[in-house]
Amino acid sequence: MANGNGILTAEQEQKLRQPIDEYVGKIQSKIDALRVDGTDRIVALQSKIDSAKRDKNLTAEERSSAIAGFQKEMETAKAVESKNKDEISKLISDAENYLKSHYNEYYQPVAASCEQEKTAAREKYSKKVAELEKEHSAALSKLSDHKEIKDENYVYKNRLFDAKLDLQKDFQEIKDRRHDAFTHKYHLIDMLRMSRFTFGENMAQRWENYKYTFNRTQFLLKNGLYIAIILIFIALCIITPIVKNTPLLTYNNVLNILQQASPRMFLALGVAGLILLAGTDLSIGRMVGMGMTTATIIMHQGPNTGGVFGHVFDFSGLPVVVKMIFALIMCIILCTIFTSIAGFFTAKFKMHPFISTMANMLIIFGLVTYATKGVSFGSIESTIPGMIIPRLNGFPTIILWAVAAVIIVWFIWNKTTFGKNLYAVGGNPEAASVSGISVFKVTVGAFVLAGILYGFGAWLECARMVGSGSAAYGQGWETDAIAACVVGGVSFTGGIGKISGVVVGVLIFTALTYSLTILGIDTNLQFVFSGIIILVAVTLDCLKYVQKK
Repeated sequence: MANGNGILTAEQEQKLRQPIDEYVGKIQSKIDALRVDGTDRIVALQSKIDSAKRDKNLTAEERSSAIAGFQKEMETAKAVESKNKDEISKLISDAENYLKSHYNEYYQPVAASCEQEKTAAREKYSKKVAELEKEHSAALSKLSDHKEIKDENYVYKNRLFDAKLDLQKDFQEIKDRRHDAFTHKYHLIDMLRMSRFTFGENMAQRWENYKYTFNRTQFLLKNGLYIAIILIFIALCIITPIVKNTPLLTYNNVLNILQQASPRMFLALGVAGLILLAGTDLSIGRMVGMGMTTATIIMHQGPNTGGVFGHVFDFSGLPVVVKMIFALIMCIILCTIFTSIAGFFTAKFKMHPFISTMANMLIIFGLVTYATKGVSFGSIESTIPGMIIPRLNGFPTIILWAVAAVIIVWFIWNKTTFGKNLYAVGGNPEAASVSGISVFKVTVGAFVLAGILYGFGAWLECARMVGSGSAAYGQGWETDAIAACVVGGVSFTGGIGKISGVVVGVLIFTALTYSLTILGIDTNLQFVFSGIIILVAVTLDCLKYVQKK
């Protein structure tokens, strides 16, 4: 039925589809008639029942009476639905079998026609470009004035741009035509089954929608950094066995990466909420140092060898479980106090988090270093790590702590009013305030949540490292946490980010750092590497979102 060039006209396409629409349409009419007093009536009655329950103008007796009447009618409608169920199922099966046997008789010619249309559109564009170039060359040959030549070049570029737009428009129309032909089948099934699709049908529609909406530029902006880092990691997996005579991607190495990533996951989840508010936190590393020092002092084996403001603490008389819980509580309290201070100044005085958290960083480091004279407090009770993060058949359970944190924070972000307000304030604080959201409470709440997560992360890190707490511990961890969030797609422009992205970012960063360490790359060069990743990630973030703001 196609023209000589293989391209279908709209009339030819409609003629191909007509038998399908007529056959399925007749079946659909029969199904609709069978559903009138059954399924359709049930839906209508349920709507009436819901309305009666919400109607404040009715008395309790009137409401009960109305609902009872509707429920009685509902029983009759359900009986009709049950009676017609088998006949409707047979009709649906008939229609689906017909679609399965005959739909490609329509869709395949349309798809082939679209491919021919693409070829024709490219040829049309090439011909137009050649004509414009010929006209441009002829026009330039008649000109000698510099300004006139410049104007002609400008006009030529505009015409090329218009030709490119016409090509893109043609491609989009072709794309729409093929997509409509594909989705028409599922529209018919949707009507037959009342929006009930099988798993395979849902996947087919999702894949089609992905291809239809796919944009190469946006894809590279969104995933380009991931692709580059994965390629680097693959290269490291190839290079490491050659240089170090040991494979990188082993079971033990993977577990080591996950262990290292687990405490850092708490820190990244904490700062992610602040980045979601278009902020940051420069004090994370010092929070870890303070938490590590606090936890080591409390869980230390015997009297402490060092003092705090000259006082030597001795918690050896407390039961081990009490020391563990007390250490966790103190880590959370101290970290939360300082994040709350930063949050207060940020929310109350509109101070940028860069300033408030930088002040925190200096205060914490100064206080902890002065109080402890910068000494390390040694190891904690040897039994504590086995109680907090035991190994089960070689599997480090510290990973489960991180998984639990991810689940809880995901729930807070996505299933609570606070989480929805967090996105709203991050996206547009002025609009959020006008809509009745307390920007102050949301901002301080985000900082408090971050403090709780920092305290937990420091406590776990203390257990993982068996103590060794000092003021200097955790230096540079803020860059890793922030970089993990940015790589994971949490936007510095505010209001954009997912927990899954944070998790991916932490794992990617930890894996790369671990790989570079095994390869023997100097730590200072690793900082350079981290800086480049942050710069590229933020650049891509700005390219993606700055126009939307």
